[in-house]
Amino acid sequence: MGVPYSPPQAPHHPRHHRRLTAGSLSGLRPPEARPLVLLHALGRDSTDWDTVTHGFARNWRVHALDLRGHGRSDWPGSYTLELMRDDVLGSLDVLGLATVDVIGHSMGGMVAYLLAQEHPQRVDRLVLEDVPLPQPRKRTFLTRPEGELTFDWDMVTAVRAQIDTPEPAWLERLEEVTAETLVMGGGPQSHVAQEGVAELASRIPRGRLAVVPVGHLIHEAAPQAFMDLALPFLRADPSHPTLHT
Repeated sequence: MGVPYSPPQAPHHPRHHRRLTAGSLSGLRPPEARPLVLLHALGRDSTDWDTVTHGFARNWRVHALDLRGHGRSDWPGSYTLELMRDDVLGSLDVLGLATVDVIGHSMGGMVAYLLAQEHPQRVDRLVLEDVPLPQPRKRTFLTRPEGELTFDWDMVTAVRAQIDTPEPAWLERLEEVTAETLVMGGGPQSHVAQEGVAELASRIPRGRLAVVPVGHLIHEAAPQAFMDLALPFLRADPSHPTLHT
C-alpha cells in the first residue's frame, strides 16, 4: 500500500509526521491533485487509514499524520486538542500546503473542526467520521492496558478529560466552520451519541449528515461504504448520493 517516510524536521516544528503515498498509483495522480490530510482517533496512528489510503491516493496527495503522543510523533508530555490542532497547522506549513481537504475520525475529527474554526481559510472540504459533539458528558474510569503501548498513556488521560468536559467555545464556534462538511455517523452500534453527531452536522453551516450503521469504526468496518460517501463528496461531484441533512 503506501510507503511511509518522515520528512526532514523544520527548525521551529520538531514534530515528526508521516506521509503515505500509493506506490504504483502515485504516477496516476494529476500534478494539480489536491492535498488530503487524514487525522486518526485516540490511541490509533496513521496506519489506521491503510484500508482506504489506496483509494484516496489515486486522486489526492495523501498525508496521514501521527498526532502528538501517538505512533512515531513526539511524546512531549503536554497534551491538549488545541496543541494537536497547532501541530497539524505546523505540518501544513512545513509541507507548503496552503489549503487542504481533511478527514478526521473521532478525536481526529475534533482536531479537524478546531482547525477549521481557527483557520477556515486552510480547510476546503471536511469529513468528520463519528465525531462527538463538544458537550459535557459523564466521565468514565480509564484503565491502562498492559504491555508496551504505541501511544502515551498520559496523553489519553489528558485528552479524554478535555473530550468529557470540552471548552464551551468549541460548540459555539462550530458556526464559524466555512468548509463544506460531511458528517458520518456510525448509527446505534456506535458508543458515540448519535443525536450529538446529527447536531454537529446541523450546527456547521455547510454540514450534511450520512449514517452508516456499522458502529464507530466506519472506515474499517465498511471501507467501501465509507469511500462511496467520501470520494464524491471530496470531488465536489453533484451526482453524489443524496445524504440526510
